[in-house]
Amino acid sequence: MYGKYQHTVDAKGRLFVPSKFREELGEAFYVTLGTDTCLTIYTQDSWDVILSKFNALPLSQAQKMRFFFANACKCEPDKQGRFLLPQELRDYAGLRQEVKFIGQGDRAEIWDAERYDELEKEQLSPAFVLKSLEELGI
Repeated sequence: MYGKYQHTVDAKGRLFVPSKFREELGEAFYVTLGTDTCLTIYTQDSWDVILSKFNALPLSQAQKMRFFFANACKCEPDKQGRFLLPQELRDYAGLRQEVKFIGQGDRAEIWDAERYDELEKEQLSPAFVLKSLEELGI
């Protein structure tokens, strides 16, 4: 998945899946805590990989994933492409009415639109892009 798309959280806490992501996400996907102040969306295949790795961890390591799984929700969009995003997840990511979906390869992120715009304004520069690409060996 790639690109960024702005959508609105409705009064019932529902979001539209960006049309560009609908086919890639499929009929069901998972949303949970992101590593920044955002939420992460995983396809069923990506979620299965995470579960497989998690299930192979020793119990002492698996406990580190407690909140990741406790706050995960399986989302199944309705015929209009809307899905319910639980209040706890909206609170974690500080989501207000306007949100941005950000493609991240095999997953996506949901950000509060204002917060994402501020981050992009701070970090988006040719020097940052070049440094990031070099660090990745691209």
